[in-house]
Amino acid sequence: MPSNDRQRFERPSLRKRAVTVAKETASQKAMLFSRRIVDSQPQGLIATDSFSEALAAPTPESPATADAGSITQVVIPQSTPELLAEIASNWDLHPVLVDDLFHANQRAKVERYDDVLFVVLKSAVYIDAKEEVEFNEFHLLMKDDALVIICQGDRFIDGTPIPTDASGIEDYLTNEKRSFTKDRELLTLGPEALIYRLLDTAVDEYFPVLDGLQDDKDGIERQVFSGDTAAAERIYLLSQEVIDVLHNSTHLNRMTQALGNEAAKYAIPDELRTYLDDVTDHLTRVLAEAGELREALSQILNVNSTLVAQRQNEDMKKISGWAAILFAPTLIGAIYGMNFDDMPELHWAFGYPMALGLMLGLGVVLYVVFRVKKWM
Repeated sequence: MPSNDRQRFERPSLRKRAVTVAKETASQKAMLFSRRIVDSQPQGLIATDSFSEALAAPTPESPATADAGSITQVVIPQSTPELLAEIASNWDLHPVLVDDLFHANQRAKVERYDDVLFVVLKSAVYIDAKEEVEFNEFHLLMKDDALVIICQGDRFIDGTPIPTDASGIEDYLTNEKRSFTKDRELLTLGPEALIYRLLDTAVDEYFPVLDGLQDDKDGIERQVFSGDTAAAERIYLLSQEVIDVLHNSTHLNRMTQALGNEAAKYAIPDELRTYLDDVTDHLTRVLAEAGELREALSQILNVNSTLVAQRQNEDMKKISGWAAILFAPTLIGAIYGMNFDDMPELHWAFGYPMALGLMLGLGVVLYVVFRVKKWM
């Protein structure tokens, strides 16, 4: 968490957006990583630059033809317009779905186009050094026994930065500790199970984000009561992060409800329905904690405004007190500065010392009065 001693909190931007990586240079091609999951056992990973090859290429552990009860998983860390066009052509995707594929920065949602299920997920990572929440977008396409995962940001769904080299990506995808592939019994239920596992992974990543926001909220409270004038700006910035978390988790919650409503219509197994209920419960906790955090920041802002008003009131008291003290000699000097021939003490030898003494005495009396009233 950043130090509270700094004079001004700065960060480059208030708005976080998913980084669209479907921008291709002339010398780059998108790399796809595919594998079969047969009887809940992930098989060998294949790297290719063709979507057709990713779907059809055999592995050393599996035959060329699709096995009964198997899942073909295709991961696209960085997409290109040409690759998206190949996917659309190969699967004969609906034009509206094709348009969604080519445009990132979408809310979390689930849509069905004939035999294709389209899911948009948003995961979150808290960047503590910037006090900023980074959201990463993922497009999931499911058709028959194949699931395509398209990364729209620079991180995987569990927040791990996407390596720049193919070997690093292979190491990540073949790591048995990844939460979205370690539950082997769940994977026997088909590609829908993998979608729910990815959804659960994305939702679970919101809890560390909330912990980071909570830590910074505690730091802001200390900053407010220490009298730091930069606290108000920091409250506004952190409130924006909390609002973004609320918006994205709300859309995720609506998406899980939509999946639950379709469970009977699309014959989703009861085991998956139970699993989806667990994900919904986690989202409910995220929404509740984010809502409480937003309310707490609102209260802190009110407290900060009250403290600022009190400090300004104290300053105004001091300014008013000194103004009254300076006004007293000014008043006496103005009276005796009038150009009348006939004025009391005007030609008196002690008139000048008396006027100075009167100015000084009146100033001292006012100062003592203001000190007693704690205005000075």
